Amino acid sequence: MDDAAPGPIYRADPPGGLVLAPLDAFTAVYHRRSGMTHLLTEPAPQILAILGDAGLSLDALLDRLAEDYDLADATASALAARLDELVAAGLVATS
Repeated sequence: MDDAAPGPIYRADPPGGLVLAPLDAFTAVYHRRSGMTHLLTEPAPQILAILGDAGLSLDALLDRLAEDYDLADATASALAARLDELVAAGLVATS
């Protein structure tokens, strides 16, 4: 039996909480709740799109990203770092 604590579940705002506008290499993300606009580059917009408000674990998110994108060099630690940035920006919450 595995006694390891499960990792956090990551969630983005519910539909309509974020407004995304592609701008060449960047994506402008307006966060309605805070009134702030963020400029993001890949893979952050894709992470937000997949997460949605239902939420996913780190491993489940990595699997979903691998299904939709070519992630030849993706690692859980690299994804965790991106998620930490999105949490710090207030665009993703954990539970």
